[in-house]
Amino acid sequence: MEKTNVMRVLDQKKVKYTPHYYGTEEAIGGMELAETLGQDPNHVFKTLVTVGSPNKYYVFDIPVNRELNLKKAAKVVGEKKIEMLKSKDLLPLTGYIHGGCSPVGMKKFFPTTFHQTAEDFDTIIFSAGKIGYQVELAFEDLKKVIRLQTADICDD
Repeated sequence: MEKTNVMRVLDQKKVKYTPHYYGTEEAIGGMELAETLGQDPNHVFKTLVTVGSPNKYYVFDIPVNRELNLKKAAKVVGEKKIEMLKSKDLLPLTGYIHGGCSPVGMKKFFPTTFHQTAEDFDTIIFSAGKIGYQVELAFEDLKKVIRLQTADICDD
């Protein structure tokens, strides 16, 4: 299996992880991904990038079976309003493409919030920064790699 940037960052920080490869070069939906990996969708997280006031960007990671609540998310980061980043802006801003975006290893670090349920699992799974690749690691270990907070940011 090819090493992705995310895996190199985790190796550098000496963080243990399990790589998952699901053998496709096309982005698939989160629920399909969880099913392909044989995982509980609550345990597999998708990375969403949003924009608030001019040039303020925020990263949110939520379970693949949930929807980001933009009002709750805005409140958590102290913005009046946030919206999803346009797909075409993702690569220049983060270095990642839609379907392969990871909270680890972006071109620049942005305030990152995980849905509070991430703390309920021994490990969580998220994109390894390339379509077809995911990493699984302890949430506590992720905190050694990036600064993050947890909050209730999903629709009920």
